[in-house]
Amino acid sequence: MSQFIVYPAIDLKDGKCVRLQQGDFNRETVYGDSPYEVAQDFVEQGADWIHIVDLDGARDGKRVNANHILNIANDLPIKVQMGGGIRKEEDVTFYLQQGINRVVIGSLAVSNPELTKRLISTYGDQIAIGLDARDGYVATNGWMNNSDKSVSEVGKYFADCGVEHFIFTDISKDGMMSGPNVEAILELADESGKKVIASGGVRNVEDLKILKSYADRNIAGAIVGKALYTKEITLKNAINEVNQP
Repeated sequence: MSQFIVYPAIDLKDGKCVRLQQGDFNRETVYGDSPYEVAQDFVEQGADWIHIVDLDGARDGKRVNANHILNIANDLPIKVQMGGGIRKEEDVTFYLQQGINRVVIGSLAVSNPELTKRLISTYGDQIAIGLDARDGYVATNGWMNNSDKSVSEVGKYFADCGVEHFIFTDISKDGMMSGPNVEAILELADESGKKVIASGGVRNVEDLKILKSYADRNIAGAIVGKALYTKEITLKNAINEVNQP
């Protein structure tokens, strides 16, 4: 069976852990004043990876919460995958040189595919492409803008460029606790032939088991956010369940 990884999520806004509904900055719930303590708790529950998004960075197009992110990456025994505010080569280099394990490129992949292609050839699997979908099209800039590029088109392009991981988010599902869009995730995995990490909508361990059942079709993991914070899912339990043979 292919490996399936549970990525607990920390979304950073104003230095705090928050969750937004469908990416809307006006629909925010604060779940913790200390991202470091939240990450520490994830480590204690057995997480190997953590997924961190700099929401301010995604909106403002620059690095905003870098100190909090690097603090976690350099101080705790956990691998960090991060995105948000990655708009130029220097941002990617900055994070990877400072100990981040994988940088997620989203808006930049649509606005500057040539640069993104070059970064993939330089950094390999340390780069993941984040595809945030609204009605089958890729949304950019913290989900505030819609592009005219379809998920399938962008996915195929970067698969050909050698990217190994995509992170797929169905914006309509994010923070809504309504279950992941398994069909769309599988479609990207099948069309690209690459590993896809599901994001958005996971509400219970059953959802994780369903996603894991497609591990042999390249669904390689799931990012879990709101369900952890509302205690619908216990991280330790979720990791144990998906690690069952």
